[in-house]
Amino acid sequence: TMPSIFSYQSAEVDWCEGNFERSAVIAEYYNTVTTVSTTVHVLPSRAPQASRALLTELPLLPAGLFSTYFHMTLSYVGQLLDELSILWTLAVAYSFWLPKTYFPRCIKSRYDPEGHCVAGSEGRVGTMTSMVAILRSIALAVSCRCNDKRVHRMAAVMVLWWVLAISSWISDRWLCGLWQALSFPYLHSFWHVLIAISLLYCFPLVIYFDVRNEMPSFKPKLGYWPSDSWPIVVPYINMEEPLKQC
Repeated sequence: TMPSIFSYQSAEVDWCEGNFERSAVIAEYYNTVTTVSTTVHVLPSRAPQASRALLTELPLLPAGLFSTYFHMTLSYVGQLLDELSILWTLAVAYSFWLPKTYFPRCIKSRYDPEGHCVAGSEGRVGTMTSMVAILRSIALAVSCRCNDKRVHRMAAVMVLWWVLAISSWISDRWLCGLWQALSFPYLHSFWHVLIAISLLYCFPLVIYFDVRNEMPSFKPKLGYWPSDSWPIVVPYINMEEPLKQC
């Protein structure tokens, strides 16, 4: 008989961590526990775009919950929910934060109903392409149109954490035998934490350039809480007085 799609270990993917080694209920213990990092995400901001940032972050909550369910059960339904929630999160980010310069000519405003429809459809079809476009726009803005050292620092730190996260994911997936031989099959759990840290820097950076591009009368400023000198900080956006228009 066909196994139930809700059954434990019915998924097509099984990560490197051993199953049911630390719990009789949780299949991948560390992969399950570390998904909390994707559900707890704080973005302190006084920027006008903060409400849109919150809407972008909201899909991260079900994505984290579905990831928890997937790693806990390794069920086929859990796998589908985990993957689809990530795609929809990317689609929402694409809809809200794609720079206007990439809009089709028929879309005049981000807030047009047809604009959201087109952006959402394109996001569902090509989410990875959208992320490349966003990262490319950030890189171009940082290298060509911004002299703020804080921005350069935040972009560099974001990319560093992102590279570490991707490296952990790839290593766990393709070098599992090596890590099992070294008795350290936990790199996928590192992926959860590292990608959450990367997003912590990514969101303020995207908001910074969105304010600069779409609200030129305001001057956004990046900051770090509690202090720039601390080794572990939380980045945020602050708004200075509106610039005088000549």
